[in-house]
Amino acid sequence: MTTATTDEVAEEPPAPAAPSDQRERDRMRRRLARRRGGGWWPYLFLAPWFVGLFGLTIYPMLDSLYLSFTDFDLLTPARWVGLDNYTRMFADDPVFWDSVHATLVYVLVSVPLKLALALGVAMLLNRDLKGIGLYRAAFYLPSLLGGAVAVAIVWRQVFGGDGLFNDFLAWFGIKGQDWISSPDSALYTLVLLAVWQFGTPMVIFLAGLKQLPKDVYEAAALDGARPVTRFFRITLPLLTPIVFFNVVLQIIDAFKTFTPAFVISNGSGGPLDSTMLYSLYLYKKGFTDLQMGYASALAWVLFLVIAGFTAVNFVASRYWVHYDD
Repeated sequence: MTTATTDEVAEEPPAPAAPSDQRERDRMRRRLARRRGGGWWPYLFLAPWFVGLFGLTIYPMLDSLYLSFTDFDLLTPARWVGLDNYTRMFADDPVFWDSVHATLVYVLVSVPLKLALALGVAMLLNRDLKGIGLYRAAFYLPSLLGGAVAVAIVWRQVFGGDGLFNDFLAWFGIKGQDWISSPDSALYTLVLLAVWQFGTPMVIFLAGLKQLPKDVYEAAALDGARPVTRFFRITLPLLTPIVFFNVVLQIIDAFKTFTPAFVISNGSGGPLDSTMLYSLYLYKKGFTDLQMGYASALAWVLFLVIAGFTAVNFVASRYWVHYDD
C-alpha cells in the first residue's frame, strides 16, 4: 500500500457557499460601504447649510431675476413688462449713468490707493520691534469700524465747512471749503474714507511678507541690490498672488459701497448726484421710490458687472501673477 505525496494530491475546489451565507456576506458588504461613505449622516449635518443656500441665496436670486422683468411696487402684484426695465435703464435714465460714472471713479481711484497704502504700511510693520503688535492693531482699527454709520457721520463733520480739515488748512494760511457740499470734491471724500480703512488688505499683505524667503534677500544684498531694486525684483513678484487676492476682494467691496455715500449725502447722492454710487441708487429705487422691479434689474446688472470684472482679473492674472516657488 503506497502513500500519496503532497505533490500528488490534487487540490479540491472550495465548496460553494450556501445561499443564506451569500446573502449575509452581501449585507455585510453593503454595511461596510455605507460606513465608508458615511451614509446619510453628513447630509443631515449639512442640512442647515443647504436650507440657507437654497432658502436665503438661490431662491431670492431667482425671485429677483423674475422681478427684474416686472413692474412691482411692493403694494400690488407684479406685472410682467419684459425687457422694459433694462431698456429704460440704458436708454432713458440719466441718473443711472451718473451712478455708473461715480461708481467707476470711486472703484478705479480708491482700490489702487488703498492697496498701495496697505502694502507700504505692511512693509513698515514687517519688523521685529518692541511693541510692534500695538502698532499693527492701531493701523487695523479703522477696518474694524468698517462701514459704520458713526464713522460716516464723523467723516461728514471733518470735511464740512467748519470741520477739522479746514482748521488744519488754516494753520498754513489756506482757506478751505465745504468739501462735502462741492460736487467736485464730495466723491473724493468717500475715496479718502475708503483708503483710510486699509487694515484688512494690510493684514493680508503682512501675512504674505512673513512667508517670503529671507535667503533670497540676503543673496540680493550680497550682490549689491538696493532696497528699491529688491522691492521691484523680489518682493513684488513673490507677492503677486497676494496682490491678486486683495485686488479681487477690494474691487468687489468697492462696487458694493453703500453706507458712507448714504450718510454723507443724507441719502440723496448729492450734490448733483456726485456721490450717487450704484448701490445707493439701487436702494433709492427699491425702497424710496418703491420700484422694486427696476431695482431688481439694477441689482442684476451690478451682479454681472462684478462678475465681469472678476473674470477679467482671473484671465489677466495669467500674465502677471507668479505661483512658482
